[in-house]
Amino acid sequence: MKQTTNSILMIRPVAFRMNEQTAVNNYYQKVVDGLLPATVNAKAQQEFDAFVEKLTAVGVDVTVVDDTLNPDTPDSVFPNNWISFHENGDVALYPMFAENRRHERREDILDVLEDKGFVIHNIVDYTSAEEDGFYLEGTGSLLLDRTNAKAYCALSPRADEELFIEFCEDFDYAPVIFEAFQTVGSERKLIYHTNVMMCLGDTFAVICSECIDDKKERKMVLDSLKENGKEIILITEAQMNTFAGNMLEIRGAKDKRYLVMSAAAHQSLTSKQIEQLERHAEILSSSLDTIEACGGGSARCMMAEIFLPRK
Repeated sequence: MKQTTNSILMIRPVAFRMNEQTAVNNYYQKVVDGLLPATVNAKAQQEFDAFVEKLTAVGVDVTVVDDTLNPDTPDSVFPNNWISFHENGDVALYPMFAENRRHERREDILDVLEDKGFVIHNIVDYTSAEEDGFYLEGTGSLLLDRTNAKAYCALSPRADEELFIEFCEDFDYAPVIFEAFQTVGSERKLIYHTNVMMCLGDTFAVICSECIDDKKERKMVLDSLKENGKEIILITEAQMNTFAGNMLEIRGAKDKRYLVMSAAAHQSLTSKQIEQLERHAEILSSSLDTIEACGGGSARCMMAEIFLPRK
């Protein structure tokens, strides 16, 4: 199994704004005062288009699908939460915490991919769990070490343990389960998505280990990464708050490796961390300030990796 891919799906926003339904447990979202909704959306579209341009310029195969005005899906720019694509031709569909995010799941997107020559054999649908109030938000909640068949999950209101174990059984991954916290005011609260505090590359892992408050759990996660020979690059909680954990390694032309992140994440890194990362991949960053502030997600959340076979 390959850990990285050259192909990604991205959804271009048409009515992007802060989603009031996700703000209840996504502490990264902010209200951007004084901006009209149309201005927020226009800024998000500019950031999105510039980001796609940077990716395609280095040879990444980006499938861009436009969002629709109806139904209302303010977070559609983050497709990795509702879908994942696998090398055996499986597509997984995930149960979403926010009701208005459930409308992001669109069958026509699968048609677009099939028209491009991707092969879909089977759809594994976990979405009925929503009826019982259980959620697992795609590769936001679960970080897949595809090569070593391990899946990492920080439990939260959006990442149910039993559902995660069911996914691992269905897809043959060994589960690595823990809790990760961030400081909100004077309290420690669960981080809503694993991919905010951790990134898994082919030969490295970026992790905010200080978020794993339980020392045994922290050691277990770090040991698991070391066991697979990954160089561990630690980030601080302050860096995590600028989305320095929300990165994704992908491949460009001639299989060159790129580590994709936002400009804010890139700026937060120390020269030592940059040096460590650049031993593994070239850093590619793009300004996503509006998307990060209103959406509470960053570069990694915007890219759904496509591992499907091709005709």
